[in-house]
Amino acid sequence: MAQVYVSIGSNIDKQKNISGCLQALAEQFGALVLSPIYESEAVGFDGDNFYNLVAKFETQLSVGELNEQLKAIEDQYGRERSGPKFSGRTLDIDILTYDHLVGEFDGVQLPRDEITKNAFVLLPMNDIAANEVHPELQVTYGRLWFFFDKDSQKLWQVQLSS
Repeated sequence: MAQVYVSIGSNIDKQKNISGCLQALAEQFGALVLSPIYESEAVGFDGDNFYNLVAKFETQLSVGELNEQLKAIEDQYGRERSGPKFSGRTLDIDILTYDHLVGEFDGVQLPRDEITKNAFVLLPMNDIAANEVHPELQVTYGRLWFFFDKDSQKLWQVQLSS
């Protein structure tokens, strides 16, 4: 079984789409380890705030098969792929790491570079994997977060309503 971390984000009908995504992931992959959910301003475009979190789970799927499954979940929640790259999202699920793979696998670059570039990915990674090592940089996520410019992006923790 491969250990996988994925980032999950939404800025359109956030509560419904994040909740549905977590349910779909649990149904397909079993037990999930979840970071807190953070809200942040949109990055790269003017838009509604995003909810973001990181989930950890195990899978027997290959990188390509997993990516297809994640895209199917996005589609199930109305993901529109014809708009600009930086735009609103009903749901965005990206593979951050897959075991300790480094490189391109089935068209997916691993580890995902957003881990070290965006607070909305790195902080949730730190929350659930602070002592784990980034497969390419060979530095813990806790250390990466410690040295991250925390003023570059404001995040605040939120709870999903029941």
